[in-house]
Amino acid sequence: MITIDRPFVLIRHGQTDASRGGSLMGRREAQLTDAGTSAAEALAALPWEGPLYVFASPQKPTHQTAALAFPEEEILLHEGLRAQSCGDPEGQPMPGGESGSDLQARVAATISDCLARSPKHHLTVLVVPSGILCAARAVTGGDPGGAAPAHAVPRLFSPLGGGKFRESGIFSSPPVSGGYAKV
Repeated sequence: MITIDRPFVLIRHGQTDASRGGSLMGRREAQLTDAGTSAAEALAALPWEGPLYVFASPQKPTHQTAALAFPEEEILLHEGLRAQSCGDPEGQPMPGGESGSDLQARVAATISDCLARSPKHHLTVLVVPSGILCAARAVTGGDPGGAAPAHAVPRLFSPLGGGKFRESGIFSSPPVSGGYAKV
């Protein structure tokens, strides 16, 4: 369970050569595609309100996406935001991988840690692999199933109390003054 009731944003990294092809990457490295780079750069033009505190997985596509999306912000790399270990060899359903329940426990602890480290008046933004976003949905009371989360699309998680959160879009047109629009 996430122990701090504050809003936060999750963004899946930009499209990679692996995600474009539908490959399961786990902790192997991938490269942003041109479309992934463009989508990450487009995030920088969004009307983010107030100060941000940005975390990313140390995996290359996530920290590259974060750097392109938030060029004026310090990007803090957090080991807990790494993709799920799929076993050996990565990309194959093999023994030795991280269980779903272990992943969810790690994600809940990591989001709680990121929120605790973020100043209260900052919006915490986490740039993550797809599996981390799906696990976050599970631990916030949402639905982890279905299609993979869209690349480079900010998702706002608003606290409902008791470790539960509501997931929504963050931007509408025009931006809402004094807060983020939930679409």
